[in-house]
Amino acid sequence: MNEPLTISIRDASSDDISVLYALYDQMGQKDAGYFEKCFEEQEAGNRVLMIASLNGEEAGFCILNWKPRYALYQKLGIPEIQDLNVIPDARRQGVGKTLITECEIRSLNQGHGQVGVSVGLGAAYGPAQHLYWSLGYQPDGQGVSYDRKPVEHGQVLPVDDDLCLMLVKDLQPVQTA
Repeated sequence: MNEPLTISIRDASSDDISVLYALYDQMGQKDAGYFEKCFEEQEAGNRVLMIASLNGEEAGFCILNWKPRYALYQKLGIPEIQDLNVIPDARRQGVGKTLITECEIRSLNQGHGQVGVSVGLGAAYGPAQHLYWSLGYQPDGQGVSYDRKPVEHGQVLPVDDDLCLMLVKDLQPVQTA
């Protein structure tokens, strides 16, 4: 008999930098200095970095950015979910969905009616694309972006982590009976 999965979310602190780099390493990612910059932004109140645990073991993280660089999100005051990452052994167990739900709740609690997320266009992002669509995220109607800037018709760019489709979800307050 399988035991139920327990997923918990907590705010990361600068004491978690080694944990975050260890998670990044499990995903094959390297970006020296990245998390230190994230905590500078967190201390300034511009974002919050969250860590997810699955059955008591760190399994993923994401950022909720209150001041995203993407022009449409800035104009409309839409916070952006960024850098949603789940280690391979914890995927397809609800960790990503739980992180997204936490971001949505926090966005609502801060008075936001929408939240955004970007998703890469390459095949490696297929699972994320399916997840976001299944949770109600829709393209923002502005086309593809590269490094958070609109891609012009006919422009040739690499299909890498910066080539994204920006998505938005309308948030609905939780109805209680």
